[in-house]
Parts: sequence; C-alpha cells; structure tokens
Amino acid sequence: MISLSESPVRTGAARLVAELRRAGISDERVLSVIERTPRDIFVPATFGEHCWDNVALPIGHAQTISQPIVVAEMTQALELNERHKVLEIGTGSGYQTAILARLCRRVFTIERHQPLLRQAEKRFAYLRLGNITSRFGDGTKGWPEPAPFDRIIVTAAAAAMPEALLKLLAPDGILVAPVGGERRDQTLVRLRRQQGEFVTEQLGTVRFVPLVPGLPRHNPIQRDLPL
Repeated sequence: MISLSESPVRTGAARLVAELRRAGISDERVLSVIERTPRDIFVPATFGEHCWDNVALPIGHAQTISQPIVVAEMTQALELNERHKVLEIGTGSGYQTAILARLCRRVFTIERHQPLLRQAEKRFAYLRLGNITSRFGDGTKGWPEPAPFDRIIVTAAAAAMPEALLKLLAPDGILVAPVGGERRDQTLVRLRRQQGEFVTEQLGTVRFVPLVPGLPRHNPIQRDLPL
C-alpha cells in the first residue's frame, strides 16, 4: 500500500516546489500554497501525467493553465497579505485564482469563456474556497463595483495596459501583468501606485495568450475537463 506521504500527488507537489525554489522563488508562503493546491484537478485528463510538471498546458478555448514558475513569480510579485482584496483578469482553469485565495482576504475574478468559468467554479466549491467571487464578462473593462483593489493580476497580455484597470488600483496598490503583442516578446511588469503615479518594474520575459476585449460569439461546452 502506498502511504499518503508517498502518493503521486504529494510526491509531484514536493518535486515541483523544490524546482520552483531552485528557480529563485523565495516566498515560503507562496511555495507552501502551491504545494497544498492540487494542480491535477485543474488540468484536463488528457494531460494528467504532466499535471505536476513545470509546463503550461492547454485547457480548451485556445487558453492555457500557466507554467507553475510563472504562477509563482506573479504571485510573489503581488506581495500579498491576508487583508488584501484582489482582482484577477482571466480565471482560466482557476488554478491561479485558488493560489491567490489562500493568500489574501478576497478574490474577484473575471473570465470571458463561460464554460471555463463554470468548471473553475466547480473546482472552487470542491476545494471549499469561499472567498472567491467570479464573473463572466470582459476583463478589459475590469470590475468597478468592488473597487478599489489592493492588488490586480492580469493573466493575458495586452499591447498596453487598459486604462480601465489602472483606475481600479488602490493607492499603494500593485498590478502585475504581461505586456506585449501576441507575436513578439512579452514582458512581465509590476506597477506600483505611489502618490498618484505608477512606478513600473520589469520582471522578465514571458509568453501569454492575448488579452482580448469583448466576449466570444460562441462558447461550446468543454467536455474533457475534470470535475
């Protein structure tokens, strides 16, 4: 019989965290949450054998679940604490959302692909993450009603950051997002709002799906996702 400590999930999670630590992720809270969050339930069964690999994977609708090192880097860059209210643009599989929810007070997350959002909501319920509020909609418009947000994270790349999102950031807030076109290098940037000004810091080169305005004309049901 395989013990819990020797289970594939526990072994895969420990291996992934060790790799992230070697890659320079130093925030122990972030590493602990990644180790405790079951990435396997966010990955389509087709790619289940790679769920703990440090790679991005397709989740349908031309979207991906981000590479764990990128999730860790973006989460660490947010400098989260348990009092923060966070806006996430691009729920996707819900994996990044689940990581955020275990590090802050509340997460508001927006997804433009309704089938992906419904699957993500099932996963949040399964994990008993009660501090997540989700919305089907256009992420480029943000979510003005609960604003301002202490932190904003964007999981798709725009050529320039939408003004609507910048307006939602609280004083002394942080926004982390990839910036750049779909067919050229994108840069992960961190913006700090200080005394009404935005101070920008470049964190490295990344590759994300594009941040697209509006809603898809057709949202077919995705049938091979877990849960």
